[in-house]
Amino acid sequence: MRASQFFLPTLKETPAEAELVSHQLLLRGGFIRRLASGLYTWLPLGLRVLRKVEAVVREEMERAGAQEVLMPVVQPAELWQESGRWEMYGPELLRLKDRHQRDFCLGPTHEEVISDLARREIRSYRQLPVNLYQIQTKFRDEIRPRFGLMRAREFIMKDAYSFHVDQDSLRATYQDMYDAYSRVFTRLGLEFRAVDADNGSIGGKASHEFHVLADSGEDAIVHCSACDYAANQELARSRPEAERSEEMFSAEQRSTPGIRTVLEQAKLLGITPAQVVKSLLVIADEHPVLLLLRGDDELNLIKAARALDVDAVRMASAEESQEILGVPFGFFGPKDLPVTLPILADQRALALRNFSTGANVADQHWLNLNWERDLPRPAVADLRNVQAGDACPHCTPGTLGIRRGIEVGHVFQLGTRYSEKLGVRVLNEAGKEQTVLMGCYGIGVSRIVAAAVEQNFDERGICWPPALAPFDVGIVAIQAKKSPAVRAAAETMMERLEKLGMQVFLDDRDERPGVQFATLDLIGLPHRLVISDKTLAQNVWEYRSRRESENRLLSEDAVLAVLQGESV
Repeated sequence: MRASQFFLPTLKETPAEAELVSHQLLLRGGFIRRLASGLYTWLPLGLRVLRKVEAVVREEMERAGAQEVLMPVVQPAELWQESGRWEMYGPELLRLKDRHQRDFCLGPTHEEVISDLARREIRSYRQLPVNLYQIQTKFRDEIRPRFGLMRAREFIMKDAYSFHVDQDSLRATYQDMYDAYSRVFTRLGLEFRAVDADNGSIGGKASHEFHVLADSGEDAIVHCSACDYAANQELARSRPEAERSEEMFSAEQRSTPGIRTVLEQAKLLGITPAQVVKSLLVIADEHPVLLLLRGDDELNLIKAARALDVDAVRMASAEESQEILGVPFGFFGPKDLPVTLPILADQRALALRNFSTGANVADQHWLNLNWERDLPRPAVADLRNVQAGDACPHCTPGTLGIRRGIEVGHVFQLGTRYSEKLGVRVLNEAGKEQTVLMGCYGIGVSRIVAAAVEQNFDERGICWPPALAPFDVGIVAIQAKKSPAVRAAAETMMERLEKLGMQVFLDDRDERPGVQFATLDLIGLPHRLVISDKTLAQNVWEYRSRRESENRLLSEDAVLAVLQGESV
């Protein structure tokens, strides 16, 4: 492809709305253009990258036994009402009416549609298992679209759905898809982690997220230093601590006027925050619950919701706390609580001895309380966010670290979450009707493009992994319009490389060399070749890898060897 014939509207200045590096560089490099909030047009250069992602995804899906289909973007409300998600999904579901005033939505996902297809077409266990996938546009009406492709309203996704007659079959396909996802991200040249994850609004039982590791990632990824344990912080666990065995001191109340925070409490009482049991009043599905954590720990609301078996948990406001407990905010605690409430303690809080907590009286705290002697042990659960340095729950020598990640894939074992509600049933081997089990497997195809940039850039622009680059090689023909010999050499090299199966971008524009070099650096092609009257006279090419800073002068044969992966 010749640059003089290629639509490549690059930008010198970074648009003001672009916050993330990927958003900035994809706009500046002429890969995408913004149409409206969260809506982007893919330009020729960006579409080439997108198609490369799709190609790898398709190959690995088919290798895993999945078959491609294509379902409508517009979905009837009746299906979502059957599943119970028409109202539950919230304002991210863009609802619309047709000319007959019938309700529809733009699909953010396709569990309902694929379940409807299955209940119409699958009748017998002999037709199972089956795994169907599509690569298609989705729409989620994000309240605040931002970060370009990372949090767009319209995006491209690969979603697959499998149907099974028993749990063993579901587990086998789930593992096949897990392995396929690992191959996808490995082939694309991305550093990634597969982590234990929460199912969220999709529902179901087991799930794993796949994260591209990048400092700009929205998710905290917890991983072990010694084994392969990794989890989203929403679910990550650490090794439980042994109960302390030091001598018990006499409990006493202390005056703590004006104290509101754990740090203030610890400082006044001469203890550390780790010796405080903080009491957090939460509202769990509209019911108040008291949660107890160690003073230096942070509550994980998703873990709390799971432990309480409710849909949602939120912190009670100071006004709600005063109204429910009748105690000023900051001074309530589990000992002699003035009202009867469920109490749930984190395991680290129950390991403490001689701890401090609120006395349920204004300006008063307890010091040197101990479980069983001074107050009964409440129910226990894992309620905290793990911290870097915690002990791994899976191995003895390992400690936990935390990195940032961008979620690009998610696999779920849905069970009967959708098949039960939408009536997906088959006759089993005994001739009896049964509800099928389902799996669900998503990859953010367009998000991968942005995530790859977040992981692969420098001060000059993008550094695409070879599998994602829009072209394999960029050739700069300096002063090509003035030098027929330079143009001829560049075109001959392009033809030769293309015969070897490489995709070549020939910059034959009438531009200064500095502009040509800057363009190739910005768009991030893995290899750059430069030909000029000077190098032509020496019968050499100037070669530079995108990730290197030094040029090399190579013969044509040496250039071909380098581009084919041979050392020179």
